[in-house]
Amino acid sequence: MEYGKDLSIVISLFNEEESLPELIRWIETVMKQEGYKYEIIMVDDGSRDGSWDIIKGLSAGNPAIRGISFRRNYGKSAALFHGFKAAEGRVVVTMDADLQDSPEEIPEMYRMIIEEGYDIVSGWKKQRFDNKLTKNLPSKLYNWTARKITGIKLHDMNCGLKAYRNEVVKNIEVYGEMHRYIPYLAKNAGFEKITEKPVHHQKRKYGKSKFGLERFVNGFLDLISLWFLSTFGKKPMHFFGFTGILMFLTGGIMAIWIIAEKLIQQGNGMAFRPVTEQPLFYLALLAVILGFQLFLAGFICEMISRNSQDRNHYNIREKI
Repeated sequence: MEYGKDLSIVISLFNEEESLPELIRWIETVMKQEGYKYEIIMVDDGSRDGSWDIIKGLSAGNPAIRGISFRRNYGKSAALFHGFKAAEGRVVVTMDADLQDSPEEIPEMYRMIIEEGYDIVSGWKKQRFDNKLTKNLPSKLYNWTARKITGIKLHDMNCGLKAYRNEVVKNIEVYGEMHRYIPYLAKNAGFEKITEKPVHHQKRKYGKSKFGLERFVNGFLDLISLWFLSTFGKKPMHFFGFTGILMFLTGGIMAIWIIAEKLIQQGNGMAFRPVTEQPLFYLALLAVILGFQLFLAGFICEMISRNSQDRNHYNIREKI
């Protein structure tokens, strides 16, 4: 496939008016040194400062700069979705607008995609300048959990500086807050050549971070959702049906055992407790009811899955 540009640099931003001119000058310097044909796609995620006016001014001075402005703040995933949709470069690079990501890392990441054949090169902020208690330690725990669940050996899954082969961003859908797990989305789409590169991390120069500690909790919940959808999204009955049958059988066996034990004791003239006075009997009934409901839930999910428009959507490598 022919591409009109070597690089598309997608920058999602929210209230970053102070850093934008310096960031663009930095990127332009690197691009001129390397001789790339490039474009910069700046997605303003509903900024309430003068960010959009600055983007329009920068675009007027450099036709390689393109801008997209949201009417309100939708989140980073929405910004990246539209940036990816507009990207025309052979390699697509994402970076943050806060000057903590260095554009000087881009040429090596580009080379790793083009010459070494990787689908994704993810940045790894090996030495961070964030607060250790509120950022570093939660980040280490978060990334360890992500590695265990996704099977992708990245030390910094949430690093904003990443490089992608164009085919990757055109074959995945970033939604909700799933921008944290684009490598996992890509892996599930069949792009498994994923690696990382240590990158230089800088202290924030202007303003303050737009993300708090809640992103780690939300990130973990999103990870569980994504794992479940990727594992059982097209076969929900395998989860709900199996779990439901297991609970139904367990509850049924417990109930039969309790009733049989009572009948045996009664038949032999032994002291016995009425079935309805035994807490275990009610637990058995609960298990039977829940098992039946889970099985029905799986059946309904299976019907929905079979009728979804993308039930036969698969990524094709090539045709001859």
